[in-house]
Amino acid sequence: MSRSIVHLSDPHFGKLADLAQIEAVEDLVPDLEPCAVVISGDLTQRSRHGELQAAKAFAKELERTAPVVVVPGNHEVQWWRRPLVPFGREAKYRKYTQYFGPILAPTLTLPEACLAGVLTSHGVCWGSLTLRMRDIAVKGHLPKSEVQRVKRVFEQTNPGQLRVLVIHHNVLPGEISERIGLARWKRAQSRIVECGADVVLCGHDHQERADLLDNVVVSCAGTLSSRSRGERAAVFNRVCWDDDSIQVEIYRWDVDRHVFRRSDVYAFGRVKKRNDIKVAASVG
Repeated sequence: MSRSIVHLSDPHFGKLADLAQIEAVEDLVPDLEPCAVVISGDLTQRSRHGELQAAKAFAKELERTAPVVVVPGNHEVQWWRRPLVPFGREAKYRKYTQYFGPILAPTLTLPEACLAGVLTSHGVCWGSLTLRMRDIAVKGHLPKSEVQRVKRVFEQTNPGQLRVLVIHHNVLPGEISERIGLARWKRAQSRIVECGADVVLCGHDHQERADLLDNVVVSCAGTLSSRSRGERAAVFNRVCWDDDSIQVEIYRWDVDRHVFRRSDVYAFGRVKKRNDIKVAASVG
């Protein structure tokens, strides 16, 4: 039984997407034999029909290997249609749902894992507003109701199942950006820890990271586009686990050979009976 999840994020289909990297991912994923593939948002650059069509084709190709879980990022929200209007949800996500269906926060239950999506990309809404103009329509918001829903989902899992929370916005500060993608981030982090997740899969920052948020392993994937932060090589992540540990493997783009190669591996201890996380074990 495969115990791994391929974690991709921020392909930004449109002029920013790197098609060589997209094709390399499509070639490599079958060899990794994941039980699921996650794309944690920002599938497009401007949420245009052509971009969404390309993103849908990418997801369909990955589905030939394993089920695919997708959540929208801030680039998929047409927030200008209903800014600050609580009942304007349908208009904001109309294009996205045309291609990826009406469920914005999907749940996938497998024998080895339960993956629960949470919607943090709301465009311009009261929960994501900050005092910085540059944050408008970029910052994410983690509503209490979403976390309570996911907590109920995780409470139904078996002790052996990995509980995986899928969101778009990064929940830890980026090494270069020094920014967290979520507004009111202290409250958001507390809600994530309390929901019962073992692992969080996120993106948004365009730089990879694997670390702990209290007792929760955080996998932040980079971008498959020309906007990798700090002109770093593009990466995607692979999360593997067994009864005793969780590992986040970083697959880094080899510019010369046009392939992704496994580079860094981050390992975290796992408490078997409680399905909790203890401490970071090694990095190499």
